[in-house]
Amino acid sequence: MTSTPMSDRPTDATTNPSPERRFSTAEIAVHAAFAVLIGIGILTAAIMWIDTLAIAVGRRETVRTIHLTVGLLAPLPLALGLLSARFRADAVRLERWSSSDVAWLRARDRRSGRIPVTRFNAGQKLNAALTVGAIVVLTGTGTVMAGWLWSWPTSTRTDATWVHDWTAFALTLAVVGHIAFAVRYGRGDASTQNHGATSTS
Repeated sequence: MTSTPMSDRPTDATTNPSPERRFSTAEIAVHAAFAVLIGIGILTAAIMWIDTLAIAVGRRETVRTIHLTVGLLAPLPLALGLLSARFRADAVRLERWSSSDVAWLRARDRRSGRIPVTRFNAGQKLNAALTVGAIVVLTGTGTVMAGWLWSWPTSTRTDATWVHDWTAFALTLAVVGHIAFAVRYGRGDASTQNHGATSTS
């Protein structure tokens, strides 16, 4: 039996294997919407907080209105994400910590793959917890600063401003770090590449 000229060629599936999608379309949409809102929030906060930017941009009330609007909308993508079963499953995974996670954080060679991790490493879990916590704090203190719901005492608004500013600063550092790691490691370091495929449903 003679083979056709094409019979010895590898199929497209062999030559161009498609990488497994780590996140669903819903999760990507939630992340994108959340990132845009947080980015605008950080930018408008910087304009109001740094005098040089405030003078250059002007329109303080417009900037303030944008900042308040995105602050109120920031939790919305996360809330809508809960409609997705896969998003809910990943949220549960991010909340669960094990002894391996603690060991991963303490180890200097944490990214070598020596310490097994599942879908998310401890750094990703910590970042998610800090980010969600920061959003809760910023929303609460922002409500007090804006004087919504009822008239807050001046001392309370002053304290809320202090907490709000420092939480915003911490969140900004977390975002910068998140972007830096995303650029550096792409789809994951050795630990997530070696062990991350164990739980991808």
